[in-house]
Amino acid sequence: MAVAITLFVVTFLSISLHFTEAQIGVCYGKIGDNLPSERDVVSLYKSNGIGAMRLYSPNIAALQALQGSGIKLVLDVPNENLRSLARYPSTAIHWVKTNVVPFASSIKYIVVGNEVDPSYNFASSVLPAMKNVHNALISNNLRAIKVSTSISTEIMMSTYPPSNGQFNYTSYITPIVKFITSNNSPLLVNIYTYFAYISNQHDINLNYALFMSPGTVVTDPNNGKNYQNLFDAMVDSIYAALAKVGAPNTAIVVSETGWPSAGGVAATVNNAGTYYRNLINHVKQGTPLKPGQAIETYLFAMFDEDKKPGAITERHFGLFTPTKVPKYGHLNFK
Repeated sequence: MAVAITLFVVTFLSISLHFTEAQIGVCYGKIGDNLPSERDVVSLYKSNGIGAMRLYSPNIAALQALQGSGIKLVLDVPNENLRSLARYPSTAIHWVKTNVVPFASSIKYIVVGNEVDPSYNFASSVLPAMKNVHNALISNNLRAIKVSTSISTEIMMSTYPPSNGQFNYTSYITPIVKFITSNNSPLLVNIYTYFAYISNQHDINLNYALFMSPGTVVTDPNNGKNYQNLFDAMVDSIYAALAKVGAPNTAIVVSETGWPSAGGVAATVNNAGTYYRNLINHVKQGTPLKPGQAIETYLFAMFDEDKKPGAITERHFGLFTPTKVPKYGHLNFK
């Protein structure tokens, strides 16, 4: 019995630690015509001590360059592939054999869909695509690679105070959360205090969004938790929402977060540098709701992407210029 208990404890701790390491990664966007080669990008990650990457589609050159680098990968299934992967298990098997099996030693998570709006007609494909990809991984004995999806905070019905956090479209998200929880996978969430700030400057102070407030800004009246920065409040609202759908212990991985350096309100090099530096130091501490539970976090993004559609700020989230010059000096990614 003692041996069995010891094995259980060791297994439990190893699973828990897998999701509480203070891993800092950087998202590698490729929507630009002036970016370095994939091999040069991997070298840049290594020379800056960046130990994890998010790649938004299975670019073979990038996957090959990562081999032997020691860099762990979050690999996306693009939204345009969701329908076929959901409908045909054979398509998922082929996708995994082509894009995962040869590069499995580098891959940590497969992200099936990024910020899929539950109102989209292909949203119903997310969960079956996740299941088919998961089954394809199992058939290739790749159980260590976890399957999840990445959501936007737009899916939230309520976020304030954090303990009132609640998902909208619960019929969409609840089965997804149950699936990832049953497989000990985290929920990936893209969290941007920048967008929250610019959409509500009347109620949100810039210092609160930049981790610069000197003391408590918000006290949650429901549990007495004190919040000194908006990032913690946003993360804890997701934790609260997870608890309301029966998954209070599901881990959160912040799959994107960042601040633009140009192109809009408060989008300056100084503000962006402040955000990234403070964020890197802070995520190791956990949040008021989950103190000491470090948050695996991926900064958006490695480069400014000159072909990115949308607002001008979308083209100015890079930590580096396309010529590989750091915009914010030395950042301690470890």
